[in-house]
Amino acid sequence: MRKVNVLLVDDAVVVRRLVSDVLSSEGYWEVSTAPNGRIALMKLPQLKPDVIILDIEMPEMDGLETLKRIRQDNASIPIIMFSTLTSRGATATLEALTAGANDYVTKPTSLFNRQAAVDQIEESLVPRLKAFCGHLLGQRQPAPTLKRARSARPEPTARIDAVVIGISTGGPNALVKVIPQLPANFPVPILIVQHMPPMFTKVLADRLAAASRLQVREAGHGMPVRPATVYLAPGGHHMTVTGSVEHPRIALNQLPPENSCRPAADVLFRSVADVYGRHLLAVVMTGMGQDGMLGCEVIRKKGGQILAQDEASSVVWGMPGHVVRAGLADEVVPLNQMAHAIQKHVDIDRRKGLRAAG
Repeated sequence: MRKVNVLLVDDAVVVRRLVSDVLSSEGYWEVSTAPNGRIALMKLPQLKPDVIILDIEMPEMDGLETLKRIRQDNASIPIIMFSTLTSRGATATLEALTAGANDYVTKPTSLFNRQAAVDQIEESLVPRLKAFCGHLLGQRQPAPTLKRARSARPEPTARIDAVVIGISTGGPNALVKVIPQLPANFPVPILIVQHMPPMFTKVLADRLAAASRLQVREAGHGMPVRPATVYLAPGGHHMTVTGSVEHPRIALNQLPPENSCRPAADVLFRSVADVYGRHLLAVVMTGMGQDGMLGCEVIRKKGGQILAQDEASSVVWGMPGHVVRAGLADEVVPLNQMAHAIQKHVDIDRRKGLRAAG
């Protein structure tokens, strides 16, 4: 098995050395480096990298311009942005994801504590490299097998009173292709867990709000949950829903991460299942890991409905793949049909009649 060719583009010598040392020690990776985008573009034809790690702020040619130039000639090579945990870094990262980056990793906040920086790279960057290059490392996922045929589940008749979405890798671009497609009269609230750190979720919420007919906001503790409004869990906080169907409210907490995530979709899904029961639609979309699967088991037991994004349109088919393989999905839906599928399950035209039937 050959090593995976990684091109690391960063103007900081200490960062290039640190990341190279971590990756080289694993034995899977062959790391080449470039100090800026201009030199990286010159090296591309010779190196033919399998994956690119791209800093954002660099002299001569920054990461955004480099990304756009690479995407002009190569739409398929995985590109991971390496950004700083700042408001400016968050804005630039969202621009990069919109321009075609596959994912992002935040840089270690301090390079003076070498072990802490190494741990952060091993926990955040390495798993993403493996997710994008698993086929080159011989890590193939088994073909999904539905444990429960869709025909065995009766046609849902309960109205939907809330929609919840769990999403991670590839999420910002996917959400931009779904939320703005929903109508202004969408009759129920939408609550989203997107795996992102603080500041990034605020920037994402603002971007979705600017592109959507619905109200989109980063959730705050105590906010009432209202129809035609999208609530995005803030980075670093679990989001739950408390109260009743008639008077639901957002509650945030900083309890320990679940699935190495905070916010975690499982936390949100369990709480909304308690409040909305069978009147709930869960949507699990592109992302690494299996966050959301255990929450979907709870939603299924309560009688709720579940959609999962299909493999072909997912950047990483981890979260939705686990839901599908567990037999929890009512439908497996391509990204370009997800907004329509959500509207179909909410079924705006029939809601009045179903509300009377309760």
